Amino acid sequence: MIPSSSDLSYFLEVANLSNLSRAAETLGISQPSLTLAMQRLENAVGTAILIRHKNGVSLTKAGKQLLIHVRSLLQKWDSIKSETLASVHEVQGSFTIGCHPSVALYSLPRFLHELLEKYPKLEIKLKHNSSRKVTEQVINLSIDIGIVVNPVKHPDLVIKKIDDDKVTLWRGAGKHDIQDIHSERALFICDPDLMQTQAILGKLKKLGVNHTRLLTTNNLEVIVELTASGCGIGILPSHIAQNKNLIKIPKAPFYDDEVYLLYHGSNRDIKAIQVIANAIKDAF
Repeated sequence: MIPSSSDLSYFLEVANLSNLSRAAETLGISQPSLTLAMQRLENAVGTAILIRHKNGVSLTKAGKQLLIHVRSLLQKWDSIKSETLASVHEVQGSFTIGCHPSVALYSLPRFLHELLEKYPKLEIKLKHNSSRKVTEQVINLSIDIGIVVNPVKHPDLVIKKIDDDKVTLWRGAGKHDIQDIHSERALFICDPDLMQTQAILGKLKKLGVNHTRLLTTNNLEVIVELTASGCGIGILPSHIAQNKNLIKIPKAPFYDDEVYLLYHGSNRDIKAIQVIANAIKDAF
């Protein structure tokens, strides 16, 4: 059994005064309560720590050894409490922000430099994964704040919308047949596993565009670079495509995305979480 900090503090006062009655009076508790506390401490240590005599108490050899450690332990506990409270009430400590790599490219530069400049005791770690994986990691507390696209609602999460985006068709400079949506040689560069891609390909078929030759990759940055180089028509979110000055194909089908900020509800009162969340919201 691990003794409580109260019992250790009581022991320290008994050792200082060498008298249970005076120690109880100083601590503001009854003598029977103090006696029980000392008995709990002896049971926890496994040996006697006090010698009771007519004029008060004195420490056994084990008690003297315990006293050395108790002073150090209580100082350490005070330090732990101070640091713990500081993590709640002050903007300091280490926090992890999670988002898709492509989302990171257009979102993080909007706020991160000012945030880190303003709060020198704040340490930020970045994790990159799909929005679904980031959401799961926020739920299990391995990520503190997520910037995600179209998250699924969860009772443990605080979810706040920060932006809209639109997935549609884009091309680079040039007039090649593979860049022409109406050409039989049109080539669509996309991530086929994304629901946005499947929705747009379905809309293209309804519009009579059945010659959907695909160049597939699961990396949006690769799609951007290939589209910019003239390899075909990229199916991309607007935020990502606009960073590369790609040309939006007029009257093309689209899919509406929503970008959200989310964090675990148990962290809502932590000052640093509030500051980081506000910085992200203000940036959008």
